[in-house]
Amino acid sequence: MNEDEIKTLPQALRALVQKQPDRIAMRMKDYGIWHDITWTQYHENVKKVAMGLHALGVKRGDHVAIVGENKPQWLFSAMGVMSLGGIFVGVYTTNPVTECEYVVGHSESVVFFCEDEEQFDKALVFRERTPHLKKVVVWDMEGLKHFDDPMLMSFDDLLALGTKTDQEKPGLFEKIMDEGKTEETASIIYTSGTTGPPKGAMIGHQNYLWIARQNEKVNKMNPEDETISFLPLNHVYEQIFDLMMHLRAGHIVNFTENTDTVMNDLRDVSPTLFHAVPRIWEKYHSGIVLKMADATWLKRTSFNLAYKIGSKYNNCKLAKKPMPWYLYSGYQLAYFCVFRKLKERLGFDRVRLGFSGAAPISHEILKFFQSIGIPIREGYGLTETTGITHISDGEHFKLGTVGRSLPGSEAKIAEDGEILIRHGGIFQGYFREPEATVAALEGGWFHTGDVGEIDAEGYLKITDRKKDLIITAGGKNVAPQYIENLLKFSPYITDAVVIGDRRKYITALIVIDEENVVKYAQDHKIQYTTFATLTRTEEVIKLISEEINKVNNQIARVENIRKFRLLDKKLYTEDGEVTPTMKVKRKSISKEYKDIIEDMYKDLE
Repeated sequence: MNEDEIKTLPQALRALVQKQPDRIAMRMKDYGIWHDITWTQYHENVKKVAMGLHALGVKRGDHVAIVGENKPQWLFSAMGVMSLGGIFVGVYTTNPVTECEYVVGHSESVVFFCEDEEQFDKALVFRERTPHLKKVVVWDMEGLKHFDDPMLMSFDDLLALGTKTDQEKPGLFEKIMDEGKTEETASIIYTSGTTGPPKGAMIGHQNYLWIARQNEKVNKMNPEDETISFLPLNHVYEQIFDLMMHLRAGHIVNFTENTDTVMNDLRDVSPTLFHAVPRIWEKYHSGIVLKMADATWLKRTSFNLAYKIGSKYNNCKLAKKPMPWYLYSGYQLAYFCVFRKLKERLGFDRVRLGFSGAAPISHEILKFFQSIGIPIREGYGLTETTGITHISDGEHFKLGTVGRSLPGSEAKIAEDGEILIRHGGIFQGYFREPEATVAALEGGWFHTGDVGEIDAEGYLKITDRKKDLIITAGGKNVAPQYIENLLKFSPYITDAVVIGDRRKYITALIVIDEENVVKYAQDHKIQYTTFATLTRTEEVIKLISEEINKVNNQIARVENIRKFRLLDKKLYTEDGEVTPTMKVKRKSISKEYKDIIEDMYKDLE
């Protein structure tokens, strides 16, 4: 099957099966043991799911919701739905019942795939209020084996039904798949909703395939590459590696056992490509910094010297200056003696390229990893652009930017600074929201809602979200994300929310990094009982104050944080405070902590 004949994602899967039937497509860790799944086995499971759903009455254009942690069953379910011409709808596992109900109900899903009893229980609460829902299919039936309900069906029973249907109707699967058109909708991805209720972005097969083809021109992937899957699969960022590029390059996707075993699983796999959100990279950075601080004098001195050399080497590369022989030789020695061993301990020894996306990342974090031999490239995109508009490759990279446009993509800056995009990955519109669709695609360009600038070489710099920009009482524009990223560079700060719109000065709400601050407290014999009491100790408040002063010294006076408060709890997706990719929901924060915020402005205003 040649490339021009591939019109849908299931057809892309079939082409790969024909090309490399016995190669490993994915691995799954279960009870500490990794299990291989070949491309042929992947395809066979997809066929069983599709034929099982067909027997249940699912037809072209129907919507099917999926909630569960990353595992092969997620992809089997999604690809099975698409093979019938259906549309899959992802639901976050962290979504409370009300949000699950909203997505399943708003999308008019007819079948709901659930990982386990916990997720099935959510469906039991709202099923009476979602009249389109006819069946709930559960992957893991533990706790439900003796539960008798006409709406409940096990995943194994669905596969058995699919096998039976395929035997009774040979060739039907292939016939339905061949009828698929590239302009058909493949998925509805509900946005995280940082500024309001989530909207369902309709992504077509042609959108997915276009992004995969164009990204391949920038970042080459091959069947020998390996990635590790742990970010939410219903988010477009994870779909780039587990769906789009997976069906394009044919690499191996490794599914972690659970979210708590990611770091151990990373060491097992040692992937060649690693993608994460900024929060993950920040966690790795703080872990390295604090571990080195506690190391022996010899190890600490060796690392500091190696890092100094690595930093100079990296600065020379970034400036595109000729590399002095002594600096090159020094870096090779530093890498062999220090960085190589560090990367092995982290599970990054084979990583040739790291990616950061879904939220802005501190430039200092990028510099740090670049200096120790782990190149990270920051990309940019939104759900509505099918994940990517700009990205850097291994060689073409400029710090402080998110790279250049994908080949065949256009970007421009509107008069008010908003970034506008036009390319083959632009979504089909918001499901059941025509007015929002028209507004988003005004003038034939997608309006991102982000503010930025494009330099002479075509590199894009993101300033902030258009709606998040702070205008002080004095009329000065302040970009909160930039300051927040500087704050989160501290190993003791995990979250920061900068405040100051229409105010005389800037303040911040800070969430401490529990692990690192607890260790600090233990080392300094600070008495506390709970996370909340820890945030109220004088020593911890002083520690964070010093970290904030470091940031204030790096920014303009008008941007300086004059007051701050430590929150006595972490920010959770379940509480509606952050999105599943850990972006802060500012409106929710401002509302929930209104009294604390107002208290910071009592004295000086």
